[in-house]
Amino acid sequence: MGFLKADDTGGGTMGRIKDEAFFQMVHDYLKIYLPSQMCASSNTVRAYRIALDQLIGYAASANGISISEVTFNLLDSGTVSGYLDWLVAEKGCSASTRNHRFACIRSFFRYAAATNPENIILQAGLDKIPRQKQEKFSGVDYMSEAAVKTLLEQPDTRTRRGIRDQFFMILMYDSAARIQEMLDLRVCDIRLGNTPTAILKGKGSKIRSVPLMPETINHFQNYMKLFHPDGHMHSQQPLFYVEQCGARHPMSDDNVRKFLRRYGTSARENCPEVPENVHPHLWRHSRAMHLYQHGMALSLISQWLGHSNLETTLVYAYADTEQKRRAIEKSMGRDVIAGVDLPKYSVSDEEVLKKLYGLK
Repeated sequence: MGFLKADDTGGGTMGRIKDEAFFQMVHDYLKIYLPSQMCASSNTVRAYRIALDQLIGYAASANGISISEVTFNLLDSGTVSGYLDWLVAEKGCSASTRNHRFACIRSFFRYAAATNPENIILQAGLDKIPRQKQEKFSGVDYMSEAAVKTLLEQPDTRTRRGIRDQFFMILMYDSAARIQEMLDLRVCDIRLGNTPTAILKGKGSKIRSVPLMPETINHFQNYMKLFHPDGHMHSQQPLFYVEQCGARHPMSDDNVRKFLRRYGTSARENCPEVPENVHPHLWRHSRAMHLYQHGMALSLISQWLGHSNLETTLVYAYADTEQKRRAIEKSMGRDVIAGVDLPKYSVSDEEVLKKLYGLK
């Protein structure tokens, strides 16, 4: 992959990269070091890319400059600490997510210091930033079934966007998928037949199959008619996408967080049980808790969620104060989705810069 120099852009703003050595280092780290030398999986590389992309974007915003003007020296301990605080306060990230992003950033800084000793000072500055404490088995946030149902009723299903958003939430709840697992779904990953399933690619590129309720499949088929009218079930195309200037683009984490916040605000007007911060992982927690409350064994929930260790799943047992033990066949959360009617449907320079240096 070639790199744009100051005279490669025809005089555009892309020619004014202030610290090209820094962006070159980001590119080499994401495109060469992680996949080739560290043998990192594509999901791991993606996680590191997200952390660096967000940090650089935060630094640009905090200093009132464009991304192309960001220099490595701007990424001092104060900026990194501010970014981590922003993750928790503005993005609603958990301590675990915050600590993981910090670990990604520290890894890049170690690479930068090994590549150029002048960067050792910046790396050492990160030692002043503490990890955020995580309480084990302190409970887990989840929504009531009434809150989930109210949220599913918020999208305006007279519009394409409303149909897409509603089905995204339905599938995310039913499958208990992580947000990245949802964004990675292709059309061919939804398997119909006697036992409809979704094929999810989880952490460490582990593949798992989760069953889908008939109501979810009804919404899927309705969604397909509008967003994939060719009906080709073996298509490798992304299941969810956004359209800009007539072109399809993969849906992003931010796309999802924005519409969840919007629907959360409107849903709270009708249901006080809807929490203040409706974020993607809350749907996964909620599905797992509802399965547990309806009688599903923790070992099965662990498989459903793709946990490698049953201990990780025990948090739902600790959080369930009501200890409801109704048979899973009686409900399984079907009342939540069954009550949702099927809809009736009558790039900037900075984006180029991100793609150029492996941040997209």
